[in-house]
Amino acid sequence: MAIQIENNFKTYSTYTNLTTSVIFGGAPIEPQKDVLKKGIDILIATPGRLLDLHKQDALNLDYVETLVLDEADLMLDMGFIDDVKKVARLCTSEKQILLFSATIPYKVEQLANTILNEPERVEVAQNSSTSKNVNQLLYFVPKQNKIELGLHLLRNTIKGNIIIFRRTKFGVEKLEQTLSKNGYKVESLHGDKSQTARQDALLRFKKGEVNILIATDVAARGIDISDLDAVVNFDLPNIPETYVHRIGRTARAGKAGMAYSLCSADEKSYVLAIQQLIQMQLDVIDDHPYPLDPKAKPIVHKSQKTGGSKHKKGRKSEASKKKKKRWY
Repeated sequence: MAIQIENNFKTYSTYTNLTTSVIFGGAPIEPQKDVLKKGIDILIATPGRLLDLHKQDALNLDYVETLVLDEADLMLDMGFIDDVKKVARLCTSEKQILLFSATIPYKVEQLANTILNEPERVEVAQNSSTSKNVNQLLYFVPKQNKIELGLHLLRNTIKGNIIIFRRTKFGVEKLEQTLSKNGYKVESLHGDKSQTARQDALLRFKKGEVNILIATDVAARGIDISDLDAVVNFDLPNIPETYVHRIGRTARAGKAGMAYSLCSADEKSYVLAIQQLIQMQLDVIDDHPYPLDPKAKPIVHKSQKTGGSKHKKGRKSEASKKKKKRWY
């Protein structure tokens, strides 16, 4: 995401004397130091690497005039708040702070106010709204049949360039293996992949070498892909604002897009929260091979009792662990 923003700034500043650079973790730090020594007008950075460079006296923030926090809800709500506060303190007190996000939940707004002074709020669209150009479809399906339904939709309904969202890296890898075995050209993004591997996967997707990208929310947040035809919520998010960010990857710049959501009995409450947030009902598609029984109840995973002390959890043998299969 930081790389994308730098590319945009390079385009915007083509006929100016402004200099730009980008720094982020997972890349060699010495070349970044060399660039900073020359001086920069616009620096795009991730908080961790920015603070590392400042700690090593490779970066001076005394003359920063404008501090911009993009994807502010994520920055302030996922453990970044302390780093953000440190960066804000290191900059001059005369700076202007700008926060950008498609969604600003109340909790995040409260956190934002700890670093802002009498802020002005500017909305270009209703907060947490979705594009009118996205056709949002909902499929109720038993959890154990999600992969079968996903394959059915890819064969018969979903075409073009697609991002599929899963909740965990294990889910991403499992689905990637399944789709690859079924002949689909697939890449994946998740937090355990190196920075280079993630950049390569995204580049292959943008070049059209693969047409399906499977990702977790954090790995895919903010990525800009032109001509994305569809978003698939293989796992519905338990945070409704995440749904807005996911489907916001498609139907950009006035284009049309599709959003397909697969909902098991466990996830029905997530649908209600999403519909309440976006203030609209998702179109339910009942005509598919794996319908969910309307009376189906969420699966409750009960912990197994063991013969050990009631104050200690029994240990499972390595053999029993290997026998256990993940549905995802």
